[in-house]
Amino acid sequence: MIREMTADDCARVAEVRIAGWRHAYTGLMPQGYLDRMDPVAATEHHRTLLEGARPGVVNLVAERDGQVAGWACLGPNRDPEPGWELYTLYVDPAHHRAGLGSALLRACLPAEGDTYLWVVRDNVSARAFYERHGFAPDGAEEPYTVDGVDVPEVRYVRPGAASGG
Repeated sequence: MIREMTADDCARVAEVRIAGWRHAYTGLMPQGYLDRMDPVAATEHHRTLLEGARPGVVNLVAERDGQVAGWACLGPNRDPEPGWELYTLYVDPAHHRAGLGSALLRACLPAEGDTYLWVVRDNVSARAFYERHGFAPDGAEEPYTVDGVDVPEVRYVRPGAASGG
């Protein structure tokens, strides 16, 4: 089941995100940073973001067996290009390959306009997932700094219906 995220979901969303980071980014980001990720602080961070969300921001969760197992957030593109940006999409690693990520992505993609996202360059499985869903790298790349280490990210775009996609 896909539904809008509520404040009551923040603790579980924090757990999903942290589990997702530790699963996806081991060996790609400093391990000390991954080890220090704090679910309590992350819960408060998610609550603040949810309560202060700008117009147009959509936070969705996927439930499985009555528990939040995935989270996606989409909103206006932060880069100068018009369109949308998928800010985040995480599925609890225990529920990978169950279709939750695809369902979340389909549920939050806008009907019109291009959709952008940033993905860690060496995260091969995430890149393949997005490519299966019509995203392609557009040539933009920038570092994401974690604990003083630059982790290269690449930008992907999925053309919207109004763009011919």
